Amino acid sequence: MSSARLFREPIDLHTHSRVSDGTEAPAELVRAAKDAGLGTVALTDHDSTAGWAEAVAEASRVGVTFIPGMELSTRIGWSSVHLLAYLFDPENVDLLDATARIREARLHRAEQMVERIARDYDVSWDDVLAQTEPGATVGRPHIADALVARGLADDRSAAFAGILHWRAGYYQPHDAPDPLEAVRLVVAAGGVPVIAHPATRSRADIQLDEEFDALVDAGLFGLELDHRENTPEGRVRLERLVKRYGLAVTGSSDYHGAGKPNRLGENTTRPEVLEAMIARATGTTPTYA
Repeated sequence: MSSARLFREPIDLHTHSRVSDGTEAPAELVRAAKDAGLGTVALTDHDSTAGWAEAVAEASRVGVTFIPGMELSTRIGWSSVHLLAYLFDPENVDLLDATARIREARLHRAEQMVERIARDYDVSWDDVLAQTEPGATVGRPHIADALVARGLADDRSAAFAGILHWRAGYYQPHDAPDPLEAVRLVVAAGGVPVIAHPATRSRADIQLDEEFDALVDAGLFGLELDHRENTPEGRVRLERLVKRYGLAVTGSSDYHGAGKPNRLGENTTRPEVLEAMIARATGTTPTYA
């Protein structure tokens, strides 16, 4: 029987739990996916696989196919690029080392940003920790939650548009591999790499064009084009690259629970794309409902 007959539809391949910057536990997220009518969901917490086991158990219980994944932080210059990684070996030493370094860099970056913000606003590192689950990958969303809790922003979106925007002067990048290195790490771990929301207004989108030959040669599988943050003009440009290189197109919600307006299943991935992804992966396998 082919894998296309094993997993269920609809398919949402980009979600976050409290292990990174979502607001729900992995099991809660899986139940929310079931309630939203999804047949398959991937958990892609930032730089961490710590939520996989809980999500697998709940997916088996409620009858949802689970795709193990992660959103890997990468950088081009000062610009952030996120790489979705699916079905890789979670015990791969090189990938484990890379994600550990990224999480440590994220933590130091967050501490330094809060120190800067605290010079002008009544917020502290303890406020950020109060918004962070133990063991979670600390990032700017947790600072945003602290700003909301202190009454300095209405919600996460307002915090990112205001105090946390790079123009406000508090932003600081963190150390992370470049996209090419990250693609190679994921492929070496038996995984399938997809660039997340690559058609935003970021300067990195333009710079990515210059690396596409190398990214594809290294094993890039696809682009997450069906995503609410992609601009129409950016999509047109990247759709040309999809055709030129024969890349897959994925669609996802980038769900964060109450942390973002994104809703589960608002964008989905075609079953033939997931079937090709599963066929390519050698690191681990889905948990079929």
